[in-house]
Amino acid sequence: MSFRNKPRGVAAACSSSFSRQPPRVLVVDTAPPWWREVCHSVCEALDGFLTLASSLDGPCRLPLLSLYAVSSHTECLLPLAQVKGNVQRLRSCVEELRSAPREGCVGARDSLLQEAVQDSLLQFKQYLRHVTVRGPISSSSAEVTVLTSRPAGGVVRQLEAGLKDTDLVSLRRLVVICIARDNDAPSNSPETPLPAGLDPEDSLVLGTEVELLQVENDTVALETVFKGWLHDLGGDREHLHLLLPPSLQGPGSAPRHTPSPAPGHTPSASPAHDASSVCLKCDVQERLLSPALFASTPDLGPNTETVCDFHPPTKGPTNQSTPPHRLTIIKALRADGVCESVLYGLPLIIKPTNCWQLDWDEMEANHQLFHALCHTLRSQGWFLLARCASVSSRGAGVGGAGAVGGALCSYAVLQPSASLSLLLKPVAARELLLPCALSVPSADPPHRALTRIQSSLAQLEEDPVFNPLCLRTNLYPHLRSLQARSPYPYRTQQRRDTHCPAEGTATPQHGRQSQARARATVAPLPLKRPARPPIPPLPMTCCTPSLCSAQDLLHPAPLL
Repeated sequence: MSFRNKPRGVAAACSSSFSRQPPRVLVVDTAPPWWREVCHSVCEALDGFLTLASSLDGPCRLPLLSLYAVSSHTECLLPLAQVKGNVQRLRSCVEELRSAPREGCVGARDSLLQEAVQDSLLQFKQYLRHVTVRGPISSSSAEVTVLTSRPAGGVVRQLEAGLKDTDLVSLRRLVVICIARDNDAPSNSPETPLPAGLDPEDSLVLGTEVELLQVENDTVALETVFKGWLHDLGGDREHLHLLLPPSLQGPGSAPRHTPSPAPGHTPSASPAHDASSVCLKCDVQERLLSPALFASTPDLGPNTETVCDFHPPTKGPTNQSTPPHRLTIIKALRADGVCESVLYGLPLIIKPTNCWQLDWDEMEANHQLFHALCHTLRSQGWFLLARCASVSSRGAGVGGAGAVGGALCSYAVLQPSASLSLLLKPVAARELLLPCALSVPSADPPHRALTRIQSSLAQLEEDPVFNPLCLRTNLYPHLRSLQARSPYPYRTQQRRDTHCPAEGTATPQHGRQSQARARATVAPLPLKRPARPPIPPLPMTCCTPSLCSAQDLLHPAPLL
């Protein structure tokens, strides 16, 4: 989306969202020889994530961050600092982490990770006590993440034993991320089993104080873990109520016969307290970061706001030398293998051109090729993945070559339709994707719940073909009500002219808008004041200055 045309308030980033995001503390175990194997992937993932998080517009998803490096001693590379707009300082800390020694064998004490966690909690308590911030703190507890490549069982045991007598009131969550090395077998399941050698009675402590997560030694896997910090963690109440028709089975199943609405009439929403309706309480989670959240990044995604976004940029008369946009097809995708959750933005319809400057033979040949493309895609069940270079890349001669030399590019998916057209939808790339680990149930739902939902859905009217012309949003009455409450422009102009200051008085200037408004109005005619006879000079013997009032000096009595 173009930042010039985008609304400032993004739907996914309203002011009430992300109100309980906790401060984050990251403790990185940089002790050799393990650090040599995971240094590159950890620093690359952390560098990319911090660059992304510090550039996001809208509400603060990651308010504060602290970074510790633990090797032969504990070093605080970054005290609690603000993340948004602090990209230079954050990246310098990553460079210090990257320059940590990788060779040798450091006999680190077992209590160093424990001391780093305790020091971070003490630092957060001091921050709450002494540091003045704008507004209240989003969370009164911090979340500590320990990143290590040591055996998971030893790290968990060490933290459990070391933090047994520590005050953990300000600790919201303690997570140990164990990076699997090449000779390890990482577990990709959400439910990671307990480490080897851990007693069963310690599982309660493990679940309440320390959470273990095992990931691969890969930049994408680590970046996905870090991006989980950008999700909205406010769980004070449910986000969404999904209302279904009344069910004929289960509790509150008394049938209700309501008259069908008249054609063209939009029924009002059912009240939330209706006991006969089936109400599903849900939470809403983002799948990707909207490109509208990046104010300073141009051409982050294909501009599909209007058809003008694909017109050649011209100034003044039409410039025939400017080439049109180019979409380079790079892959053929199976239609059933494309997830709709990674597509965003407004769709555009692509059809064969009718440009009058083309020859009839060329136009007919182009029409036949386009027809053959749509027919092949529909018969094979394929989508097309296209790559579009940014404006700066096209100007530099990159064209459709894609991300060559770090050039910015974007991607889109082309979907064939039953008509002679293609549907263009922007697709999110790796940088915009957020982690989304949704569980797939292995068993069927309970029979009672299945029967109730099926009975509720049976009350709905089924349409074989969806026709959006039957839907009304009541937009026209809403716009009319807004226009009725607002004055007409000419009335506003007349009301503004009646309050013009008198001639000779200073007019306050309120920026460029007030100056333009003053030039647009018509200056009133000067008022003719009645002529007053000249006041003769007062004799020096009339009165003394100390006995004359201000009113006498302004209006003296006539001389006889």
